[in-house]
Formats: sequence, structure tokens, C-alpha cells
Amino acid sequence: MNKNDIVDLLNFLRATEPLKSTLRSGFTASGRRESTAEHTWRLCLMAMLLEDEYPDLDILKLIKICIVHDLGEVINGDIPAVEQTAEHDKNQQERRDLDELTSVLPEGSKNKIMALWDDYEQGGSAEAQLAKALDKLETMLQHLQGENAHDFDYAFNLTYGRKQTDFDHITRAFRDLIDADTKQALVCKDS
Repeated sequence: MNKNDIVDLLNFLRATEPLKSTLRSGFTASGRRESTAEHTWRLCLMAMLLEDEYPDLDILKLIKICIVHDLGEVINGDIPAVEQTAEHDKNQQERRDLDELTSVLPEGSKNKIMALWDDYEQGGSAEAQLAKALDKLETMLQHLQGENAHDFDYAFNLTYGRKQTDFDHITRAFRDLIDADTKQALVCKDS
């Protein structure tokens, strides 16, 4: 790696820093909006903790996919699932944004990131499919842990990402427990 490559990497890292301030629709337990970087951190933690349960998967690839899956949001932000429309293709926008973001990288690094992101979006590998399942589960878990507005729609959790979380018996077991917590939150909200 030469000095120019290092400069390119530093420029990319500087360009990704705003992801720490890119806010999602969910709230943390302390009542502030969660950042995309925080979501990504816990998603990677989930993947790491499940390593022994998936001996046939490439856990490093899984974690890399988790790291890049929302990277494009650094440019135009997160679009919550409840606000997504057919007219606005979130995936195409994020891909354009990621392409722009990675344009400062050496070609090999750019291609690796884009390939990981494409794999995630297409669900082409088992690692990508598990990343999608964990992404949905992490979001649902945050919905339950966050200091949400009184009118928060907990029922949304019960249908959100069902296809992805049906990845296997482990993700379904996580889903079942989170669904039970969601139903309890609905009961408490209605009381």
C-alpha cells in the first residue's frame, strides 16, 4: 500500500464519519434517536455472538456485510420502513450513494464493498440472508428497548421482516421471543 492509497482510505473514512450522526427513526433507551452507526454496531455484535451456531458460514464475510449494509445512508440518510414507497426505490438510491461514497477508494477496495452490498441486497449468499434476518431482529429489539413516543406502533414489529427472520430455526426462535415481548408491550400500552 502506497501513500496515495492511504490518503484515499483516510478520505473514505472521513466521508463515512457522518454515519455516526445519521439518525434512524428508532430511539435509544435514553430517549435520543439512534444512529445508523449504532444500529450497525449492535448488528455486528449479534453476528459475532452467533458464530458458533453457524460453523458453515463465513462469519468474517457476515460481519463485513453487516458493516456495509447501510453505509450508503451516510449521504441521504435512513428511510424508515413505514415511509418507503414504490415510487422511491430506497435500494437504488443507497447503491448510487454507496457508489459515490466509495469513488475515492482504490478500485479493489471499492469493488469489495460494492460486492458485499450487492450480495446483501440480493440475498445471494447464506451470509447475506442471515445479515438481513439479524438486521430486522436488531431493529425490532431496538423498538422494544427505545424510549418511544406514546403513539409508537409496536404492532408494526409483528409483521416487520417476517420473510427475512424465517431464515432458520435460530432466527425464528429470536423472532418468537421478540414477538412475545412485542405483544407484552402492546398489552402494557393499552393498559
